[in-house]
Amino acid sequence: MKMFKQVLLGAGILAAGLVSAQSTQMTNMLKVGATVGVAVPSDNVSAAIGVDVAYQYLVTPGFGLGVATGYTHYFEKDNNGYDNNSVGVVPVAAVLRFYPKKTGFYIGTDLGYGFLVGDNKVAANANVERPDGGFYIKPEVGYHNRDWNFFLQYQKVFTGSTGDMVNQDYNVGSIGAGFSYNIPLGK
Repeated sequence: MKMFKQVLLGAGILAAGLVSAQSTQMTNMLKVGATVGVAVPSDNVSAAIGVDVAYQYLVTPGFGLGVATGYTHYFEKDNNGYDNNSVGVVPVAAVLRFYPKKTGFYIGTDLGYGFLVGDNKVAANANVERPDGGFYIKPEVGYHNRDWNFFLQYQKVFTGSTGDMVNQDYNVGSIGAGFSYNIPLGK
């Protein structure tokens, strides 16, 4: 019974904290979300699924700056006789967002470096090294309110010609959709 009371007390304190957090100004926030997409171009990967975490500070009510990271998994695709390996992207990026109105449409982008993780080879049946990463960009357009963002995005890691093979260019990019939940961090 003592443990039940402690759990009930803890849940009450957590609920009170969440209620008070929701009433604060949304100047500093943590954004936690998920994305899905289709690879473009799609020589070596077919689809993508990911999670994002970002911190954003509203410099003005219509302009936000911050930092972002996360993980996006790109699923392998067999192509031209190559048994391609899947690859993951871990971005370290700056966040730029423009909010014309308090609620409604917005535009923005993440810019930084995308670390590529997973198997060191592009394909299981080829001796070509996978790149370690490259310039990362994720422009998005979406709809936002106080608690949620829903968006369409393009995500790309530019690796140059590293990882290219005969009859196959190495690409890590997708177009897709996602959502994020805004967690206020106080004034």
